[in-house]
Amino acid sequence: MKLRTRVLAVSTAFLLSGTALSACAGTADNSTSADSGGAVTLALVAYSTPQAAYEQLIAAYQKTDAGKNIKFTQSYGASGDQSRAVASGLKADIVAFSLEPDITRLVTAKLVDASWNSDQYKGMITDSVAVIGTRKGNPKNLKTWDDIAKPGVQVLTPNPFTSGGAKWNILAGYGAKSSKGKNAAAGATYLDALFKNVPVQDNSGRASLQTFTSGKGDAFISYENEALFAQKNGQAVDYTVPDDTILIENPIAATTNSAHPAEAKAFVEWLHTSAAQKIYAENGYRPVVKDAGGPSFPTPSGLFTIGDLGGWSKVNKELFDPGTSVMASIEQKLGISTSAAPSPAASK
Repeated sequence: MKLRTRVLAVSTAFLLSGTALSACAGTADNSTSADSGGAVTLALVAYSTPQAAYEQLIAAYQKTDAGKNIKFTQSYGASGDQSRAVASGLKADIVAFSLEPDITRLVTAKLVDASWNSDQYKGMITDSVAVIGTRKGNPKNLKTWDDIAKPGVQVLTPNPFTSGGAKWNILAGYGAKSSKGKNAAAGATYLDALFKNVPVQDNSGRASLQTFTSGKGDAFISYENEALFAQKNGQAVDYTVPDDTILIENPIAATTNSAHPAEAKAFVEWLHTSAAQKIYAENGYRPVVKDAGGPSFPTPSGLFTIGDLGGWSKVNKELFDPGTSVMASIEQKLGISTSAAPSPAASK
């Protein structure tokens, strides 16, 4: 299989978890009432990895006419945890998650309108692909999905019952080894072998990357943008984009119970402009808007989508149901909990 390998150099000091990053920034008031002088505060609740991007995006938006009187509170954490927290009452005006089912949960709770994905972008704000990361120089020569399932290799990937990124990671390897779901048994056998090599399952993709850069593991599975985040901040790692990997699609929506729905929708619309999409691209995300500018991203020859695997309803039932799925069985054999109660989210 032809693979692309890139060498990255990054600083551990910047590879903090979403919680640690937010704690350093401080905690803000989550009020969405109008402030004095006509200002409005919007609450953004998002998954952990795009925190740096959203801080830049918010600063850029506040320089526009539409955004000059808009303030933001920000909350970051594992995508599944964030979605469940909003469903349980965490205030949000805009939700930005790792994968569609975390928005679907809020549609079911009537906190996001059922038409959220009816625009030309199908509700998505960024794309990425799943990659295999290693230490600089790739000392164990880990380049393929088969390589990281060999006995004796330690691989880091988060817990799929808390992290949306973990689901994408699993689906990338599963799709490649099951001929895009056509041979489900082969895919399940692969995942069983892979997870015997996973010594730690953190609750989010950012936490998993931090564990790796702290010295644990031989390889990690992650978003392409996480590897590029590492490059931007200084720790030496390599990563390989397999020819057969999955297109990661990240959704966004305004909530139905926002006190400022017009302002929330305006921000979501602005995030789809070329100026905003270029900022995403500069942070390692593949834009959903064509010709947005910024760095270019090559397309893997065997790239597949969640649709190729039968869609989220199918894969969630077969792979991620907490009681009866392939991953539930694997986790139970490993003594890992498949429950996913909401956990406190990091705030800014």
